[in-house]
Amino acid sequence: MSFPQRVLRPLALVALVAAAAACGGSDDGAGAATPGDGAATSSSREAGSDAGDVTLRLGYFPNVTHAPAIIGVEDGVFVEALGEDVDLELATFNSGTEVTEAIFSGALDASFIGPNPAINGYARSNGDALRIVAGTTSGGASLVVREGIESPADLAGTRIATPSLGNTQDVALRAWLLEQGYETDTSGGGDVSITPQDNADTLAAFQAGELDGAWVPEPWATRLVLEGGGQVLLNEAEVWPDGQFVTTHLIVATSFLEEHPDVVRDLIAGLADSIDIANADPTAAQQTTNDGIERITTTALGEETITGAWENLEFTLDPVSGSLQGSADDAVEVGLLEPVDLTTPGIYDLTLLDEVLAERDLPAVDGL
Repeated sequence: MSFPQRVLRPLALVALVAAAAACGGSDDGAGAATPGDGAATSSSREAGSDAGDVTLRLGYFPNVTHAPAIIGVEDGVFVEALGEDVDLELATFNSGTEVTEAIFSGALDASFIGPNPAINGYARSNGDALRIVAGTTSGGASLVVREGIESPADLAGTRIATPSLGNTQDVALRAWLLEQGYETDTSGGGDVSITPQDNADTLAAFQAGELDGAWVPEPWATRLVLEGGGQVLLNEAEVWPDGQFVTTHLIVATSFLEEHPDVVRDLIAGLADSIDIANADPTAAQQTTNDGIERITTTALGEETITGAWENLEFTLDPVSGSLQGSADDAVEVGLLEPVDLTTPGIYDLTLLDEVLAERDLPAVDGL
């Protein structure tokens, strides 16, 4: 795929390794295409002509759950939507903690990110640093287990992996196990031992028989089935109303949103176009997404993997706000988050999204 060069610039980011521990395991959990989670990487494409009036520094992840963002970059959709007056600088991440730290430091203006990192960033900044302005992806996480585990009753004494302590899937697993009557703790003890680790390590450990299962996002759930011989015990969609739960959404630094609402609105419009592309022709969209993943990570997903993962994802501008509140409540219940009020001053600002939806003759969406 080709894309306009004029406004794409590399985004230089300071090292964020030291800050990673500060957010208590708020990894995005979306699952990178290859091992090596944790390091932020900047776009390598150089700008070709004069700078615009405003620079938008945008982050995203080389993950299938970020497909609309990847399409928006690879097909030049964001560049077209933003127009000639905006320079787009891109950075890719593998950790939601890195995204929030970049927002806090003023190195990033907006990013696609998972729900729990957004909650943590909002809580850490006392509601000041960021706002969720649009949805992107719903669904795409499952509990995959080895042969012989057929029901929740079979999980006693097992070892289950998650992407990282306190991340979106880790919280979901702990809350679900609590509902099943199991106790867990953050040190791997309890009725079910939870082992937070990188998704690539989880696949290898599962293949080696060192794990009984994992609650992971796509494409890792599909890879555990195809490459590890696992079976899906629970698709997370089964625990949410209408099967919808936020996996990826778009956040913007509050200061940038206040200073450049027109730019944010155009970005959301570009996202809407990218979602339309993803939904209109899944085969072509999968290829574009895989091309983008390969360009960033040097390794593409297998065709069967990306096809299988795609079937578990829904691309939507709806931020599925009820599931965000549910995730926050779950994190509090399992002791991984202090109580936080997501309504004051408000983690959502959907005013611009509703304008974009109205132009498309679509109904407004709800926040909290």
